Amino acid sequence: KVTLIRRVYYDLIGLPPTPEQIDLFVQDKSRDAFTRLVDELLASPRFGERWGRHWLDIARFAESVTLRGLVFNHAWRYRDYVIESYNRDLPFDRFITEQIAGDLLESESIEETHRARAATTYLVLGNFNYEEQDKEQLRMDIVDEQLDTIGKGLLGQTLGCARCHDHKFDPIPTRDYYAMAGIL
Repeated sequence: KVTLIRRVYYDLIGLPPTPEQIDLFVQDKSRDAFTRLVDELLASPRFGERWGRHWLDIARFAESVTLRGLVFNHAWRYRDYVIESYNRDLPFDRFITEQIAGDLLESESIEETHRARAATTYLVLGNFNYEEQDKEQLRMDIVDEQLDTIGKGLLGQTLGCARCHDHKFDPIPTRDYYAMAGIL
C-alpha cells in the first residue's frame, strides 16, 4: 500500500504523499480506500498543475520571448486557464475550441468571455521576431508558427513543409496549408 500511494500521488499530482497521508492510507482497511484517494487527488488543484504542465509544453507556453527579453505580463492568465480547465474537467473538444476560437464563442457571462479570450493565447505564444521589417513576412511567420503548433499539438504531424512545397506522401498539400493559413 505504501508503494501504491506513492505511485498514485506522483502520477496524479506530481508530489509525494506526506508521512501522515501514507499512514492514513495504510491504516484504512475499507474496500473503497483507493477509490477515495484517487477521487481526492483528482479534486486537488495540484492535479491541474501537474497535467496542465504537459499541455503548456505543447502550447509552447513562456512568459517571455528571447528577442530582447520581451515579457508577456499577462501570460499567467493562459497558464491559469489551462490549470483551471484541467481541474474543472473541461471536455477536451471544448478545451481545444476555446483555444482556437474562444474570442468568437458566445458566453453567458463576462467571466466566461474573459476565460475564452484568455484561451486564445494558445495562438500567440510563439517566439517571433517582432523586429522583422517586412511586416507581411512577420504576419506569415506568425501564422506558420500557429499552424505548426496546431499540427504538432493537435494533429500529431508537422505542417511547416507545406508552406513551400508538396511532399509525395504528406497528407497536407500546399493548397490545404494556405487554406488553413487563410483562416488564421
